[in-house]
Amino acid sequence: MAESDISVHPLRHPEKRNNPDSPPRRKPPWIRVKAPNSPIYFETRDLMRSHNLHTVCEEAACPNIGECWGRRHATMMIMGDTCTRACAFCNVKTGRPDHLDPQEPENVAMAVQTLGLRHVVITSVDRDDLPDGGAAHFAQVIARVRALAPKTTIEVLTPDFLGKDGALETVVSARPDVFNHNLETVPGLYPRVRPGARYFASLQLLANAKALDGGLFTKSGIMVGLGEERQAVHQVMDDLRAADVDFLTIGQYLQPTAKHHPVVDFVTPEQFAAYEQAARGKGFLLVAATPLTRSSYHADSDFAELRRRRQDMG
Repeated sequence: MAESDISVHPLRHPEKRNNPDSPPRRKPPWIRVKAPNSPIYFETRDLMRSHNLHTVCEEAACPNIGECWGRRHATMMIMGDTCTRACAFCNVKTGRPDHLDPQEPENVAMAVQTLGLRHVVITSVDRDDLPDGGAAHFAQVIARVRALAPKTTIEVLTPDFLGKDGALETVVSARPDVFNHNLETVPGLYPRVRPGARYFASLQLLANAKALDGGLFTKSGIMVGLGEERQAVHQVMDDLRAADVDFLTIGQYLQPTAKHHPVVDFVTPEQFAAYEQAARGKGFLLVAATPLTRSSYHADSDFAELRRRRQDMG
């Protein structure tokens, strides 16, 4: 199914996101984190401000922000801070975005250079308002990072671009090292959790990325605790392997506000370990499955491990 088959525009259905009677549940001890307070954290925050940059770390209220920014790692979120969709799990604001900032590719590259990153993750809001979904802007950011920080490896975490002609090709031709697109949840929960997307279209996007560049690492992730069945998680693993995806991440969903989809279950560390073992048995090159796992968490060391494992396989 192509993304162009989507008949429901998420901005017309904000009730998909609203659960006003579902206050966030108290977190169990294994997913509580300390408030950020290191000097390097504040230096990283100030650098983002000075370059007028947005990060998914802040906009999506990531629980790992203290640790990551304390190591000068930040996931750049390009194309503004306003998304054209209203996914029920996401804390990024929804609305009508501003025009693209022509200085953003340079600002991102300068921040990467200043931070001295070995590896950078570049993601974005959904920009369904743009003719190419923002693909050309992704390519421009990649090009400027290559120019200013040639030793930095680049991972992109992209939207689905609504399947717009040539969008994926534009991004892949810019030669990122890792192409990531998250499935987010099991297919049965898409109407409630990810109403603006289509599961099989996202799978096809990942398969097409690998087909366009066989040397590209592909990656995807899901959240658990949204009410999915374990067998459905295993089916997602099989679907991703069929799409030749190299790296799978699985993390605990955390409800940002009372207006978002409620947490149905806090998955135990033991169940995460079982998911990891199952995924490794299905042939993923790398698996990260813990309550605090997020797409870009430890992405630098994970990329180094991905590259080492591929080399070991010859």
